Amino acid sequence: MQFEVWAPQAERVTLHCEGGTHALARDPERAGWWTAEAEAADGARYGFALDDGPVRPDPRSRRQPDGPDGLSAVVDHGRYAWRTEWPGRQLPGAVLYELHVGTCTAEGTLDAAAARLEHLAELGVTHVQLMPVCPFPGRHGWGYEGVSLWAVHEPYGGPEALKRFVDRAHELGLGVVLDVVHNHLGPSGNYLPLFGPYFTEAHHTPWGAAVNLDGPGSDEVRAFLVGSALAWLRDYRVDGLRLDAVHALYDTRACHFLEELSAAVDALAEELGRPLFLIAESDLNDPRFITPRAEHGLGLHAQWNDDFHHALHTALTGETQGYYGDFARAPFAALAKTLTGGYFHDGTYSSFRDRHHGRPLDRSRVAGHRLLGYSQTHDQVGNRAQGDRLAAHLSPGLLACAATLTLASPFTPMLFMGEEWAAGTPWQFFTDHTDPELAEAVRRGRRREFAAHGWAEEDVPDPQDPATRERSCLDWSEPEREPHARVLAWYRRLITLRREQPDLTDPDLADTKVAYDEEGRWLAFRRGDVRVAVNLGKEPASIPLGTRPAVVLAAWEPVELPGPDGLLRVPGESCVVLAQP
Repeated sequence: MQFEVWAPQAERVTLHCEGGTHALARDPERAGWWTAEAEAADGARYGFALDDGPVRPDPRSRRQPDGPDGLSAVVDHGRYAWRTEWPGRQLPGAVLYELHVGTCTAEGTLDAAAARLEHLAELGVTHVQLMPVCPFPGRHGWGYEGVSLWAVHEPYGGPEALKRFVDRAHELGLGVVLDVVHNHLGPSGNYLPLFGPYFTEAHHTPWGAAVNLDGPGSDEVRAFLVGSALAWLRDYRVDGLRLDAVHALYDTRACHFLEELSAAVDALAEELGRPLFLIAESDLNDPRFITPRAEHGLGLHAQWNDDFHHALHTALTGETQGYYGDFARAPFAALAKTLTGGYFHDGTYSSFRDRHHGRPLDRSRVAGHRLLGYSQTHDQVGNRAQGDRLAAHLSPGLLACAATLTLASPFTPMLFMGEEWAAGTPWQFFTDHTDPELAEAVRRGRRREFAAHGWAEEDVPDPQDPATRERSCLDWSEPEREPHARVLAWYRRLITLRREQPDLTDPDLADTKVAYDEEGRWLAFRRGDVRVAVNLGKEPASIPLGTRPAVVLAAWEPVELPGPDGLLRVPGESCVVLAQP
């Protein structure tokens, strides 16, 4: 087989493969590339030595059986016999489910997670969104410190296990979305700088030097990232990618990297004959990310909408710290604004940033499904000092209200694993760094960060303690008992309504009409013929609905239809979905 590597600054490159060593030759048609032919079967270990230095893993390694610091292994993708003919599943009308392989089950493997996919199919979600699966040091971690962007974390099961997971999901009618990290690599096991100018000091991110997207040598760096993205979609039959923190992808070139990536993904979708999509995580509130390339946008298909989360969280909890402060002044007004306009910060002043932030969405051109709405995510739960979920603080009724606002919103809903049954387990920040100095630095940094917000150090879980990860594993016995079973039944009912009521998947943002009472703590909105009312207060609320006949589609607590006064009386901490043609 042919081995190749981009190493533009090397004078000599040697392939170390099972059976011997081979000198690579410069490729006369591709500057900086080296190639060699060598016999190697699936699973054969290999690596590259630059200028007689130590043997390092392949930057494009498809497998790291011994971890990020070990040799790479050959992967023959043609060996896997796919069971499912999969036509694909598009993003419009979807309900996503964010899942972390390492804590979905106590086993923490892709095969163990695949055994739980029937639960998701019965829940009614359409896609499971896996948090990153690229190799990282140790066994357990969130996955955002991956260093081999073409490979699958071996403790999760490696490449074959990911294929089995995707195959099983497709058998059940579930699409698969994969979270990928292009904005940085982990601090341990990253050998890319030895091979070429993958990073640049021209830009800096919270993780250090930025990925080189616009400096000398950036053509190959961009091709490396695009190639990795397409490999997940093609070789593993993944349906979409979630792009981590795209605001940290600094690129001054006329054609932004994200535009190049979206064009490549759309071309692959055309080639494969099935829908593929890209979802961005961005805190810029910039509509250009989700504006089609033909309209001078970057062409991404959707983005996370943290503004909706923040407005909903402050309305539910009353929290005011950090970025919640901008929303907590009038949380119901903030929630109404996001439900109708997408962004809360659309050019408005942000006290958290001490500047104006964002830009308005054109509701006549941006479909609601291009924004993801959620009440919880791995970030919003795990980046709390103790990883406490909403269920740790809110009544089942308020959790039902959060679900209703999310699943009946004009956005593409996304759930965080376990929220559908009000999981009692936290989801905490955990690591398994093999470098003692790095482990201690992460431990101190985590405690110092939260000490600044008033937390005692002893109350901040130690990320390196195995118990931190163990506490974060889902308890799959919970859905069988109360109050979890009732919450789960409510989620299932709401997701069923999204399928049954076309108005709930109508992409027209401008069609959502909202009324609310800040002091009364209630909010109601209309989407076509569907009416949604939530009462976050403890006392019953009288909500004007009008005198037209109505039919209750779902109610957390029993409600009586409006009488001649047109008022819908909703019990405290409860919600209702009605049809009013």
